[in-house]
Formats: sequence, C-alpha cells, structure tokens
Amino acid sequence: MKISTLRLLADARSAKAGGEQAMAARQRTRLTELVAWARARSPYYQHLYRDLPAGAADLALLPPTSKPELMAAFDDWVTDPAVTLAQARAFADDPARIGQPFAGRYTLSTTSGTTGTHGIFLQDARASAVTSAMMARMLVGWLSVRDAARIARGGARMALVIPEGGHFASTVAAARLCGRSRVAAFSVHQPLADLVAELNTFRPAVLAPYASIGALLAGEAEAGRLRIDPALVMLTAEGLPVGEYARIAAALGAKVRTSYACNECPFLSSGCAESWMHLNADWAILEPVDEQYRPVAAGEPSHTVLLTNLANHIQPTLRYDLGDSVLLRPDPCPCGHPGPAVRVQGRAADLLTFPGPAGEQTPVTLAPLPLATLLEAVPGLELFQIVQTAPAALRIRLHPAPGADPNALWRQIETRMRDLLARHHLGHVRLERAGEPIQHSAGGKVRAVIPFSVTGRDPAGSAHP
Repeated sequence: MKISTLRLLADARSAKAGGEQAMAARQRTRLTELVAWARARSPYYQHLYRDLPAGAADLALLPPTSKPELMAAFDDWVTDPAVTLAQARAFADDPARIGQPFAGRYTLSTTSGTTGTHGIFLQDARASAVTSAMMARMLVGWLSVRDAARIARGGARMALVIPEGGHFASTVAAARLCGRSRVAAFSVHQPLADLVAELNTFRPAVLAPYASIGALLAGEAEAGRLRIDPALVMLTAEGLPVGEYARIAAALGAKVRTSYACNECPFLSSGCAESWMHLNADWAILEPVDEQYRPVAAGEPSHTVLLTNLANHIQPTLRYDLGDSVLLRPDPCPCGHPGPAVRVQGRAADLLTFPGPAGEQTPVTLAPLPLATLLEAVPGLELFQIVQTAPAALRIRLHPAPGADPNALWRQIETRMRDLLARHHLGHVRLERAGEPIQHSAGGKVRAVIPFSVTGRDPAGSAHP
C-alpha cells in the first residue's frame, strides 16, 4: 500500500491544532492497532502477550521490553518472515550500502547504544513517511515567514555534520539527501580547523550538527574563525546545559532548535523556544518510570523511560526501555505546543580537552562523538568505553563480540584511533588497552566516552561513572 506523506502531514497538523485531546485519541487508536498487529505477526510478541486478554491494549498490562531481549529474538521480533538478523548484519557490515533500502523496502540504521548491545533497527514505509511528516510539522513550528525567507536568500543550503561511515540514522539520512545539490555532509572526524574552513566555503543557511559539535562551532564563531550566517541551527543527538543553546544562538546569529530522538523512534520529539522537548504524542508514547517500571510523577527525574513507537510495524517497539532519565514538565509549556514536554537528564555532552602538541600553548578540544562513532563502526566490537585518565591519555575498555579475536580487534582500534588523533594534531596522546571490564552505571547504561573532568584524576582508569 502506498503511503501518502502529504496525507500524514495533513493529519499531523490537524492533530496538533486539535490539542491534547486530538493527539490522545489518535494515540489510543494507533496503540490498539499496533498491539493487535504485533500479536498477529510477531512470534516474539505472541509469546510475550500469551497470557493477556484478547484485544488488550492497556499500556499498564503490557510487559516492558529491552534492546538485549529484542535483538536476541530478532528473527521472531520482526513481522516480515523474509527478514533475518543474518541478512541485516551482512547489510550493516557493508558501508557501500549506506542509504540504500534493506530488502528493497526498509530503512536500516545501527547503533552500539549504551546498554551493551548492538542494535539494528528497521523502519517500514509508513514509519519513514511518519518521520517525514513529523519533520515537516517540526519545521513549520520552528520557522517564521522571515526565517524561511532568510533560508531562501541563503540558497537553502543545508550542512549536515555527521560521522563517517556506519549505518547511523544521521548517516543514512545524509546519504539519501546528499544527491541534492543544496545538501552537503561534513565529517565530525576531521580536525575542527578543516571543518570550519569547509563550512566557510559552503556557507549553509541551515546547519545541522551534533550538539557538542555545535558548541565547538559556536566557540569558533566567537573567535572570528567561523564566518557563516545560518538562519537555523538544528542540534541533534545530545543534550547541553540550557545556557549553551542561547550561547550558540548568539554566536551564530541563528535560531537554535533541537530534538530528542533515537534510532528506535526518529520522530520522537521536537524542541521549542523554552528548551523543552515536546513529544509527538499522536505517534509515540514515552513513559517516565522508576527502577521497577512504576510511573514517576511529573517534575521528578525518572530512572528510565519506556518508549512505544506507534508508526513502525516491521519491528514493533512497545514499552521499550530506552535507558534515558527524563523530567516531565508538570504544567503546560508557555510555547503553546500541546505535546507532553520533557527535558533529558541522561544525555549531556562532555568535551574532552587535551594539551596541544609540544611548543603550542593552545589546548585541543574534541567532542566525544567523533571518538565514539569511530569505534561504533568497528566490526567485531560489541561494546567499548573510552576513558580520559590523564590530560594526554585515553584508556579503552573493550568487549569483543563472540568469536572476535581480541588482539586483532585492538590492533584495528589502535590504528583507527591513532589516525583520528593525528588528524587533530594529537599524536602525542597515549592510548592504553584496558584490562578491566567496562563500567556500567547504576541504571545499567554504559557511558561511551568519559572525560578527565569526570574520572576524578584517576590515573588507573578505575572510575565507576
């Protein structure tokens, strides 16, 4: 069945205009449909829901799910029996296929995540169309007529600052967009000075970097080295202290907006001028809960959140433990958006600062994402943790995938890391192969990159973040 993005957009605008009640009505209908679909088409959910009453679609009755459980049952989780984990892994391991449809009809993205399990996520045609409709609704809410005119005067050029390689959601999106002459992708792995020079040449009207890269670029603009005039800066992937958004806006002379999303639900939310993330509640549900998955009151930080994606039927995602701590706003947001508003407590970007090369007084700052995304693309690496144990030392904790050769894996990681550091004039930074296991937080998450400021000047790398 052909999915009409325009029809979905019209419905999305109608839902927002109808307010909280209109969104809630659509949410109930779509939840009932999704649960029925999962029970009929997914062997995993058939087993998980076997003791539930027929037609049950009350969230409180549905048991939570997690990435480790779903990935372990991948072939039974998906609702298309022609799709297998082996096929998906083979596709994901081929960088030449980034941006191409998997099995001719699905969008595939990957992440190593923060819970110790690699994730492979598929979107069907409807989920992709909903993603497009939510993006359009978000942009309509963000941009005034004056903003749109300014973007048009700037040639409508968009710069995506994203990782090299890997089937990350941002990379997949860029690969599909970059055939258009007005969209260009720039690597987060290159030295900051090179990135600044390329952006100065391209002069984007819309800049879309990871949040930590946006903070670095704001510093370059304040120093007079970055000379661009974007109308809109779209920050993704990480949270920043609230004051940073205003600093980036002032430095770049642009409207700054952000969103909270994930591979499991790329259209989860959109940010507002009050620095809150409004959930697209007509197509997604996010439940703030405590350690026992009991609801947490608005205004109190949650232990984790349970995500339900109402659009995607190829991989039904119902009450999925996302692992993030959020704060649900207890009162209506002044911006007027009807969707529930949250602030993410568990996604703070921490920059790593290193001393410059010998003879240079200026320190070198790296965002954590270039390091993390570099290792996420290493085949055979199940999980990692990069710990800055000294101003010029990085200790890498590894968890190889079953059957991987740890020594060969380390050699590949060391080569990639040294190449990245050399490109940033950090060849003097020492790399250490850790013997201790990866450290998990009390909530079971793994912080992929830990700066020196967090390790507490622990030279043994034994911090337990």
